[in-house]
Amino acid sequence: MNSKYEPAFKPFTFPSGVEIKNRIVMAPMTNTAACDNGEVSDEELAYYRARSGGVGTVITACTYVKRNGQGFPGEFGADSDELIPSLKRLATTIQEEGAKAILQIFHGGRMCPPELLPDGQPISPSAVAAERDDAMVPREMTAEEITEMVQAFGETTRRAIEAGFDGVEIHGANTYLLQQFFSPHSNRRTDKWGGTLEKRLAFPLAVVEAVKKAVADHAEQPFIVGYRLSPEERENPGITMEDTLVLVDKLADQQLDYLHISVGAFWNGSIRDTNDKTSRVVMIQERVGDRVPVIGVGMLHTPKDVIAAMDTGVPLIALGRALIMEPQWVQKVEKGQEETIRTTLPKKDQKELVLSDEMMEYYQSIPGWIPVV
Repeated sequence: MNSKYEPAFKPFTFPSGVEIKNRIVMAPMTNTAACDNGEVSDEELAYYRARSGGVGTVITACTYVKRNGQGFPGEFGADSDELIPSLKRLATTIQEEGAKAILQIFHGGRMCPPELLPDGQPISPSAVAAERDDAMVPREMTAEEITEMVQAFGETTRRAIEAGFDGVEIHGANTYLLQQFFSPHSNRRTDKWGGTLEKRLAFPLAVVEAVKKAVADHAEQPFIVGYRLSPEERENPGITMEDTLVLVDKLADQQLDYLHISVGAFWNGSIRDTNDKTSRVVMIQERVGDRVPVIGVGMLHTPKDVIAAMDTGVPLIALGRALIMEPQWVQKVEKGQEETIRTTLPKKDQKELVLSDEMMEYYQSIPGWIPVV
């Protein structure tokens, strides 16, 4: 291995005490390949097995904490104890290849496609539709439903522990339910769950508390708790960087294992102010990196990209599309074969890359996301 890449291959210990073998994380990515009953499919297990041998930890695709939170077709579930054996197969598959396994727990809120929901009705903090084509107006959640939702995140954490996962990632990013509570666009409530910035923080912090309590009550060994967030929204009103700096300050006080910053590209500046070119990830690292580890992500494809990002002080780097296109990314860098890393997704290599037909169809349906050739 080229010595200049060695920083990415040093072990890392999370605040909880869990150690990973290197600084490379597999980013959570939807693959739409689960079984219709919410169980993890054999195709998904093969997909994760092929990508878990090199990275330090794998963050799974999101799993819904309640059935009315399914955000994607072919999304596996974690809303019932009946699904614990399915979850256990996933955790074990990842761990047997040498990586730690983190389950990303999620509710889609107003972004859930109605056709995937039991009653066809998305829910959200307020009855405000997303600013996208054909968006359905969600039903405003009752105070009782909010309390039940907080408990659902705690219960899903218990299931993750019982299934043998090494941690959970609370999905507070990408316009889904936790972000909807934090956003002034989607949260117009006037009770304790919305209104002021402080009240819009209440639900995310309550979920963090419920997850941590589940860990304290059920985990018999160190267990990772991370939080993923998106720094800004384009909408007006919408989440600003000033809002997010308050959020990360609050989260840094919660003894979390990491904050995972979800952006389109690591080096991207503001999506609200095009004159502001400062990386949102770097801003958060500088704000709270001395109190909570930060995971950076976004358009980092080569080992040079990874090291350049780590040189900002960010200790952990997540790779997403890079690992879809090249499951052996880490191993090739370790062997000094980085020049052979795939940077496209050749259809002819589908079997070698352990990608099901559903996965290939999904990746090709997202314009510009992965260069399929």
